[in-house]
Amino acid sequence: MKKTIFFLTVILVLSAILLSACGGSAAKTSTRPEPPSEYANKTNPFAGKTDASDAGKTVYEANCASCHGTGGAGDGPAGAALDPKPADLKKTVAEASEAYMFWRISEGGGMSPFNSSMPSWKGTLSENDIWNVITYMEMNFK
Repeated sequence: MKKTIFFLTVILVLSAILLSACGGSAAKTSTRPEPPSEYANKTNPFAGKTDASDAGKTVYEANCASCHGTGGAGDGPAGAALDPKPADLKKTVAEASEAYMFWRISEGGGMSPFNSSMPSWKGTLSENDIWNVITYMEMNFK
């Protein structure tokens, strides 16, 4: 009886160790730079809202798809000749915070370390438009 209890205890402990090793973190991890302080705490007020995603799709198709492609893979026709190539937004959505995405869309890519051709959309798109695009990306580029 003692051997059985000991054996079951060992199996239980090993199982717990194995299961805990398999668990992942829900937090997004990234090697991307942190957004500047004026963007760092921004959160999407429209996250998960279908109407915002629908509005974001319209803005995305008009302003982003030519470079990033209709599916966000960075394969749009206008992006073919760019160096560096447009970002794969599926990867961005998987790895980056909403604050990071808001910052990059707002300020564009002309600054270091990005040095890309992405224009600044601040002043062209409203904050709501930018959040709608982020909502669209989060709900569709998985």
